[in-house]
Amino acid sequence: MKISKMERQRLLKETIENTPFITDDDLSKKFNVSIQTIRLDRMELSIPELRERIKSVATYQWNETVKALTLDEVIGEIIDLELDNRAISILVINKEHVFSRNKIARGHHLFAQANSLAVAVINDELALTVKSELKFTRQVNEGERVVAKAFVEEVSDKGLTVVRVNSFVENEKVFTGLFHMYRSNDQKGDNLK
Repeated sequence: MKISKMERQRLLKETIENTPFITDDDLSKKFNVSIQTIRLDRMELSIPELRERIKSVATYQWNETVKALTLDEVIGEIIDLELDNRAISILVINKEHVFSRNKIARGHHLFAQANSLAVAVINDELALTVKSELKFTRQVNEGERVVAKAFVEEVSDKGLTVVRVNSFVENEKVFTGLFHMYRSNDQKGDNLK
């Protein structure tokens, strides 16, 4: 059933407010219109493209909270962050991330996204990976969008934090990692000697 332009734009605005990181492609499928129509609707409603929406949220959160990295040191784009609790990042697999002959992502990019997210979630000036346990559960192809979700599982009084990162393409898990992270401060913020 076709809906009016005014109703589509109202629903589009509501959808983006509820899920700000939805792609134009997903929106075009949801509303059964072309990507160009979605882009025109967004322009009329003054809604920026996905990349700008992500950048805006990430830059604000980054400047307000992250201590262990700078923005250009993160692999992927952080879209949600609660220090010492959880974080989410997105990495679009482009030509530079894949093997040229089969267009499959090189594993070190998935690892780098997960590892930098594990560092970013640590509420400390210094966070280093001590040990990691990794499992790749399926190949990732060029053009796919990897969403990595980090959760702090344990914080010890010996300066170690355990962070689990699961990475997904759509709803399918493609990578899981358990990162044992050294932090320079303990829970109370005292320096360890």
